[in-house]
Amino acid sequence: MKRNATAVWNGTIKEGKGHITTQSTTLNNTQYSFNSRFADGVGTNPEELMAAAHAGCFTMKLSLDLTTAGFNPESLETTCNISLEEGVITKSELVLKAKIEGITEEQFQEIAAGAKEGCPVSKAYAALQISLDASLV
Repeated sequence: MKRNATAVWNGTIKEGKGHITTQSTTLNNTQYSFNSRFADGVGTNPEELMAAAHAGCFTMKLSLDLTTAGFNPESLETTCNISLEEGVITKSELVLKAKIEGITEEQFQEIAAGAKEGCPVSKAYAALQISLDASLV
C-alpha cells in the first residue's frame, strides 16, 4: 500500500504560502504558511499533520489490540502533541482517554503500551521521544 500527498509552496519563507493536497482529497489545497506553523495563522502545518497521523494510527492499533484481546472499546480518544524545538522535531506525546468495559488497569496499560510501540507511525517516529499518558474513564 502506498499513500501520497503533494505540497506546493510559492514565495519566500515568511511572505510565501503553500497548500497541501492528500490522495484522498480530505486535505484539498489546504493552506499552510509561516504563520500557520510558527504563529496563529490560518491553515495547517507539518507538525499538526504528524500529530494527526500518530493519534490516528495509535488509536486504530489500540482498537485492534483490544479487540484481539477480547475487549470491546466503547471509546478511545487520543490527543497527540508534537514538539518542535530549535528546528528539530523532538517528541510525540500521546494522551489517551479510553472507556472499555471489563478491563483491569493493568491489562489496559499493558495493551496501550504495546499499541504505542507497535503502531506503524510510532515505528516511523522511532528517533523521537514518544510518551503515553493513558487513563480509563
